[in-house]
Amino acid sequence: MELDKTTFYDLSIFNREEEFSLFHRLDFTTTAGGREYLRQLFSTPLPDIAAIEQRQQTLKYILEKEAQWPEIISNGTIVVVENYLEAQIAPISSTSGPGLLLNAVITKTIYAPDYGFIKFSFTQLLNLVKGFRSLVQTFNTDQTPKILKQILDRAQQLLHQREFSELLQITDPEKLSFVQILRHDHFIRNRQKKQLWELLDLYKKLDAYYAMAKAMRQFKLQFPVFEDTAHPFIAAKQLYHMILPQPVSYDIELDPQARFLFLTGANMAGKTTFIKAVGVAVFLAHIGMGVPAQAMKLSFFHGIFSNIQVQDNIFKGESYFYSEVQRIKNTIIKISNGKHWLVLIDEMFKGTNVEDAKNCSLAVIQGLVRSTNCLFILSTHLYELAEDLQEEPHLRFKYFESEVIDDNLHFTYQLKDGIAKEKIGYLILKREKVLDLLKEIK
Repeated sequence: MELDKTTFYDLSIFNREEEFSLFHRLDFTTTAGGREYLRQLFSTPLPDIAAIEQRQQTLKYILEKEAQWPEIISNGTIVVVENYLEAQIAPISSTSGPGLLLNAVITKTIYAPDYGFIKFSFTQLLNLVKGFRSLVQTFNTDQTPKILKQILDRAQQLLHQREFSELLQITDPEKLSFVQILRHDHFIRNRQKKQLWELLDLYKKLDAYYAMAKAMRQFKLQFPVFEDTAHPFIAAKQLYHMILPQPVSYDIELDPQARFLFLTGANMAGKTTFIKAVGVAVFLAHIGMGVPAQAMKLSFFHGIFSNIQVQDNIFKGESYFYSEVQRIKNTIIKISNGKHWLVLIDEMFKGTNVEDAKNCSLAVIQGLVRSTNCLFILSTHLYELAEDLQEEPHLRFKYFESEVIDDNLHFTYQLKDGIAKEKIGYLILKREKVLDLLKEIK
């Protein structure tokens, strides 16, 4: 699946204000490297249903055994071992006979800070190796999904190295003498540095997958079901936007017969949130995670393309309207490749006058709805467009309800069939005392 930078930003997958991003909300990694690998997984949605189902199986397997995940490996473990491997400290040169004792005594006394660093790092090195042994013993079975098994099989091969096998036999590191510690240090840093770096890299991947599983449990996300169909569809029950503290749930169905959703409603009624909720759910499904819904079925999409937060470009001398036109043009070019796309458009052509916006919007909608390979959700304040679109057989009209009671505005956030009628901009101006403030201008 493909998303461009604008769509990642529109859906707040990543955000300039990190705490408001989907990635930040779902980041349960415990290591810095795990976080970067998780970012890679979020940045590259999967290419087909088989790959998605493989990742789903991996996360299901981790969730089943989550209570047995070893907590002995922490971010501190990873950082300390990395620093240990990068340290410019020469290991002792002799590992047997009188030379071993002499070298060890010199290091411990004359180079005491170096020895202190080695001893401290050695404890975390043991944590890393023993943590991997626990992972292999608990998670690496004949039933282990392919993605996880490849990582754990490789870890198991590395642990069979003689130097690591000796470390795994240590039951109480506090009882080791300084001579034994420096001897182990010699063999590890002379023979197994490359293998240790690989173990660190393997754990970062495990941390990322474990974080995805933890996020699913924390937010009660449900695995969607993919169907390999010739035409795109989405069917979700009780879908909601998970970044909101108190989200409202919606049911949605889009398919070849109803492939274009025409969405109306007042400002703040919920249109943009709904559009983003659908986009986020489809995105999460395509990285193999669960979705914020009671249940969801969908086809595979080759991409999501959004037109939500268009920006003008003063450095290029491009107006807001010109930027809107370019984004629509790029949308049309992109979806003309015969693949399945989900297209999300929020308030098209805000950068021109109402009549011009109506004509431009009508032309674009009537063209887009002809596509049989894509699904569309479009919101607009131009309710009048509906009169010219009533005869479109593949277009469905939905609106978000709002009510005016005693000059006060109430939003139900309920999605209903039909077209919104309320025009409440003037009411909002009045309610916010803007009209009173204008009267006081002298």
